[in-house]
This record gives sequence, C-alpha cells and structure tokens, in this order.
Amino acid sequence: MGTQSQIYAGAFADPVFAAQSVFRTLMDSFARPGTIGRLSTQSSPPSPLGNASGAVALTLCDQDTAVWLSPALAKSAVSQWIAFHTGACVTEAKDEARFAFFEKGAAVPGFDQFALGTQEYPDRSTTLVVEVEALTGGQPLVARGPGIKTEIVVAPKGLPDVFLDFWTANRAIFPRGIDLVLTAEDSVLCLPRTTKLERE
Repeated sequence: MGTQSQIYAGAFADPVFAAQSVFRTLMDSFARPGTIGRLSTQSSPPSPLGNASGAVALTLCDQDTAVWLSPALAKSAVSQWIAFHTGACVTEAKDEARFAFFEKGAAVPGFDQFALGTQEYPDRSTTLVVEVEALTGGQPLVARGPGIKTEIVVAPKGLPDVFLDFWTANRAIFPRGIDLVLTAEDSVLCLPRTTKLERE
C-alpha cells in the first residue's frame, strides 16, 4: 500500500459508534486501573503504530489536541494519518502535547519531560499511549489506589527497566503528573496517576 493510501485508509468503518465504544472501554479501564479492556472495534493505522493505539488516537485526538510522536512514528505516515482522520496537530515539544504515542519497543523518556499539569489545573497534562509486547507475562507489579478494591497484580511485558522509577516519581507529584494507556493488539490497560505500583 502506498503512503497516500495508508494516510487515507485504516480509520473506523463507523466513526461515531466505534469512537463511543472505544471511549467507554477507556473510561472503564481508567475507573478500574490494572484491568485489561478489550476494544470491540478496530483501526488499521500505518506501521509502526499498533491497532489499539490507533483506535485510541482516533477516539481521543481532535483539532484542539496537540500530539507528540516517538521518532519512528514521526518519520512514518502516522503523523499525516492522525492529522487527516482527527484534525490534531503534531508537535515536536513534549511539554505541549496532550497525547504522546510510542510504538512497541520505542524508548520512553522520563515522564517529567511531558506536560505535568499545574496544582490549579492538573488536567493540563500529557497522556502517554505506549504499545508494549503484551499486557501480561511481564514483571509482576502490585497496584493499589482508587478504583482498586484492595490490590491487583499487573504484569505488562515490554516496559522499560526504569519504568517503576519513572512511575514512582510521577506519583510523588500528585495531583500533577501524566496518565498512562498501555496497548497491545486489541486491548488496553490504563494507569491513572493515582495508582501506586510496587514490585510484587
């Protein structure tokens, strides 16, 4: 498929219904951190952006949101695909982005390089959408916090070795901080900044 075809193709077949469905799954997953939500609708973004991450982009990005892309995504047709289907603009400034996307295996920089919000407006922060190898089978982490009855074990596979350090520092500046959406295949796992993570 040519570059132009990649840009114009791969969006939701039924944009309104699909976006509502993905949004509901994301909200449920944020309300119950650590649970895996399966997306019932699919997108086919240009490589190397994964299908679930593409669905998140189509659902959450619009003309009022600035998007930052990892270097590999920025060099691909993904930036034009997102711009065409959502109207969002791509920024090179991490701290200006409302959403940041990383393909599977991409290096994830320190979370403090992104917008962390302010004490008055903590919602003015970046949400990171990170594709991983799998949402299970990795290093077990115990999650506690709002939306979790007692505790839940999460074990995403493919997170950077320094992830837990990044997350601990992120949680320490609450109510400021980034929120995280992990994706793999057709599923998502959401971690709001309120969630505490520790090694099992």
